[in-house]
Amino acid sequence: MPEGHSIHRIARQFREHFVGHVVQASSPQGRFAAGAEQLSGLRMLDAKAVGKQLFVEFENDHWLRVHLGLYGAWDFAGAVSTLAKRFGQTGMRGDVPIDTAAEDSMTSIGAPRHTRLRMAEQEALHDEFEEWPPEPIGAVRLRLLTEDAVADLRGPTACEVIDSQGVKKAMAKLGPDPLVDRGQKAEDLFTRTVRSKQTPIGLLLMDQSVVSGIGNVYRAELLFRARLNPHTPGKQVPEETVRALWRDWKKLLKIGVERGQMLTMDGLRGAKLERALANRDDRHWVYRRQGLPCRLCGTNIVIEEMGGRNLYWCPQDQA
Repeated sequence: MPEGHSIHRIARQFREHFVGHVVQASSPQGRFAAGAEQLSGLRMLDAKAVGKQLFVEFENDHWLRVHLGLYGAWDFAGAVSTLAKRFGQTGMRGDVPIDTAAEDSMTSIGAPRHTRLRMAEQEALHDEFEEWPPEPIGAVRLRLLTEDAVADLRGPTACEVIDSQGVKKAMAKLGPDPLVDRGQKAEDLFTRTVRSKQTPIGLLLMDQSVVSGIGNVYRAELLFRARLNPHTPGKQVPEETVRALWRDWKKLLKIGVERGQMLTMDGLRGAKLERALANRDDRHWVYRRQGLPCRLCGTNIVIEEMGGRNLYWCPQDQA
């Protein structure tokens, strides 16, 4: 499932290339024909991400709410950004390798190209095309088209047209997102919520009503970076540790948005950084490393199911 950084990147695509334009909407698949008719011919005013949900604002108090879920994706084509730049920990800038085999990749910042760009859990460039607009491929639930850019939505868990009151109701169910709720109040709310619950911290981090945007990868990595046992009840996690979790999530989320990758290991330089950018196996502390030795202590990383998803952790460093 796409995690928070991917949805923020999708929102940025819309802000850069669709906002301010009149949009023609259609449903090539036919399952969202009524919703597309409501949006077609309206000007897009804004696009914002809150956690794993996307809210796109149109004229006349029309909003599109999308949750990609496990199988959803946006395909962009035309005048969209497809070349990543290097930002963040090293301060270096320049073209970087595209990791098409990983949970995400580096393909949504930079110069326009006439290719299809898929943005979901993974980002990848697909076939080039010559005719405009390109033909929809597969079961496209919703197509948003301007004079020089197109976005095709396929396989979402949720896709609906709502008004501003509906947006408020949807957002009220979501926990704070560090890139949306930037003040001290958000950190305080997260801390109070976690420390009021007996629920294991490994479940709380995946609860979108507690904190927005964290999925399976970030959960495992945040817990390891904090040296927290996933089974520790929230109310037993020290306050400073909970606050440090929030600040670390804010840091990793910003890196993910700018780099287009869930880069969760600190201190990478030179060849190690290049390998991490190009290969997921060199990017994470524990995620998908079951049976392999911990990078710190050598104990084998274990895997278990928690909350219906695989959880990876070190039984020594996170004891």
